[in-house]
Amino acid sequence: MQPFDTFTVQTVFFADVKAAFWAGVRDFLRKPLLSAAFGLLFALFGLVFAAGLLIFDQIWMIVPAGVGFPLVAPFLAAGLYEMSRRFAEGQSFSWSDIFGVVFKQQRREFGWMAFVMLFVFWVWIYQVRLLLALFLQWQSFSALDSFFMVVTTTSNGLLFLGVGTIVGAFLATVLFSITVVSMPLLLDHEIDFVSAMILSVKAVIANPVVMLGWGVIIALLTFLALLPAFVGVIFVLPVLGHATWHLYKRVIGRIPAEQA
Repeated sequence: MQPFDTFTVQTVFFADVKAAFWAGVRDFLRKPLLSAAFGLLFALFGLVFAAGLLIFDQIWMIVPAGVGFPLVAPFLAAGLYEMSRRFAEGQSFSWSDIFGVVFKQQRREFGWMAFVMLFVFWVWIYQVRLLLALFLQWQSFSALDSFFMVVTTTSNGLLFLGVGTIVGAFLATVLFSITVVSMPLLLDHEIDFVSAMILSVKAVIANPVVMLGWGVIIALLTFLALLPAFVGVIFVLPVLGHATWHLYKRVIGRIPAEQA
């Protein structure tokens, strides 16, 4: 494992976010089929999850699940990070090379990060269940439009929506802060997941407006991508994955060995 103190957090600006985003677009266009394949995996996962909620009559969970979807997406983006890494180093690669790297992550610190991310996701889902019980008394919803009607036109529904938004925003901020840098860092270097999370939080604290602004951009673009039956996810999430890699490279630097 590489020592924690060999890494340094750099100051970044919105110009860096813009440059990282367009670098992500370029990476997508360099191998669009492979990038879109990861986007398709995201979309299929979302569709299967939503279908399961409908089958088991848990329509009310579609909204919180959709909101939570971007929270677990970074773990699935390992292949996109690896593609961008190899593009930057001028390496050629095949589909099997990239998927091989993804499968190997289960034996590295990525596995622990997956546990952390899924834990926060389930905390989000269960707090929604708790708020549903407190404010809506476990009302049964036969369709998604009836759920929206209740939460937007009744006092208890508005309380449910308001408190849920505040709690959800807090959890999303926490998870974004511990993963925005740590996930690509774990792929790029041999470092333990706790140190990677600390560096990620330090990056957000050092650049709060820029980094949280990037989080808002991710959330908005992902939400828009989910609307047309997850079709937009096929293109949007790969671009965001590539862009996250490029932003990470701008945020995290290395201290020269002779100065360490």
